[in-house]
Amino acid sequence: MDTTPTPAASNVPEYAVSEIAGAVRRTLEGAFGRVRVRGEVCEAKRYPSGHWYLSLKDENAKLESVIWKTTVPRLAIQPENGVEVIATGRITTYADRSKYQLVIDRLEFAGEGALLARIEMLRKKLLAEGLFEEDRKRPLPRLPAVVGVVSSEAGAVIQDIRTTILRRFPRRVILWPVAVQGKGGAEKIAAAIAGFNALPAGGPIPRPDVLIVARGGGSLEDLMAFNEEVVVRAAAASAIPLISAVGHETDTTLIDFASDRRAPTPTAAAELAVPARADLLADLAQREARLRGAMVRQMRAAETVLLRLERRLPDVPARVADLRRRLDEAEEGLAPALASFVRRRHEALARLPIPHPRAGIAARRATLALLEGRKGAAFARLVQRAQGARALQAFSAAPLAGLLREKAARLAGLAARLESGSYQSVLARGFALVRDAQGHALTRAAQVAPGAKLQVAFADGEVAATAEGEALKRGRSPKTPPAQESLL
Repeated sequence: MDTTPTPAASNVPEYAVSEIAGAVRRTLEGAFGRVRVRGEVCEAKRYPSGHWYLSLKDENAKLESVIWKTTVPRLAIQPENGVEVIATGRITTYADRSKYQLVIDRLEFAGEGALLARIEMLRKKLLAEGLFEEDRKRPLPRLPAVVGVVSSEAGAVIQDIRTTILRRFPRRVILWPVAVQGKGGAEKIAAAIAGFNALPAGGPIPRPDVLIVARGGGSLEDLMAFNEEVVVRAAAASAIPLISAVGHETDTTLIDFASDRRAPTPTAAAELAVPARADLLADLAQREARLRGAMVRQMRAAETVLLRLERRLPDVPARVADLRRRLDEAEEGLAPALASFVRRRHEALARLPIPHPRAGIAARRATLALLEGRKGAAFARLVQRAQGARALQAFSAAPLAGLLREKAARLAGLAARLESGSYQSVLARGFALVRDAQGHALTRAAQVAPGAKLQVAFADGEVAATAEGEALKRGRSPKTPPAQESLL
């Protein structure tokens, strides 16, 4: 007998897991449809596939969300952790993990507070990187030749800039037209700044000397393109000095911190870019006046110094006349002084003791005789001091006597040669020695000028003479005997 109990009958229907998942999905999608969800972005991450996965949270709950890669290019903003946004999409389920999620197709900031919070976060980040440091800012050129403008071509901004530059100092203006708000505006502004910096110097399109990034006023959402990181980094990396002029005077964007100068309005930016020609002309006139005044003062001071020096200078014409008079007096006394000087020299020369060669020979003979006498005495004393008869007999004075005779003969020969070469002996033979007034010997007749004072020395004395006529240039006068020729 089969005792297995039979299952009790039930009226609860039985479903498959996929049926339950599908029913939940249809219920959620049917009940909510498209929704707008406000929350703070967290856990945002972009995967290699291009999809964004993130969560929206508030103080009580968290909603997982996804942005498919086909939707990402159409988004006005990109997801950032910590930013409050309003996400628009549809609620659906992810059956594999029994989760529900929000598929986002539109993303925008949740009011002005969220925008300001995002801007403040980015400002702190870029400030920490040093992009806003003052030492990175470059000075603006004094007078740029070309001004580059990054702005919209349809607004009044570019007209204000052109009008102001034309009024102050006409310069060439090059506009790079961009969209200053909306989707893709930040990327276009950054590309325009980089494009101006990439222009080569001397190319067909001149490279600007200064850049102006300008936009008219608007709401915070309208100015968000100038708060984007890509624009701020492009402004900080610009090698060309950059002036930011975004919004009105009370508006502040992040590009203002990275630019080299900030202008409250586009018109003020144009005034910063180029100087006023009238101001330059006035400054030049003022500098010219100051230079002229300084030159005049310097010239007057130099003139005063010259006048003082002139008063200290002596009377040059009188000084020259005095010197000329002294020169004439010196010239008049020069000839007598010269004659007196020569006479004194001649007299001093005449007083000099000039020994005759005979006296010298006689003195040498007297000295020799004295030495002969001393020799005999010394020889006698030597003989007396000799010890022993043998030493006395062995001693002989013959070699010493022979040496003395030899020296005496040589001395006599030298004395004879000296006597024969002496000019006194020549004078004794009938010649004469002729000197001029200064005592210089004259060896040629051409050395004697007519009327010259001469001194003629003979063997027994000197006589004074005066030259007459001109000397014969060739030969000897037949009337002049050989004894009267001059001899040195």
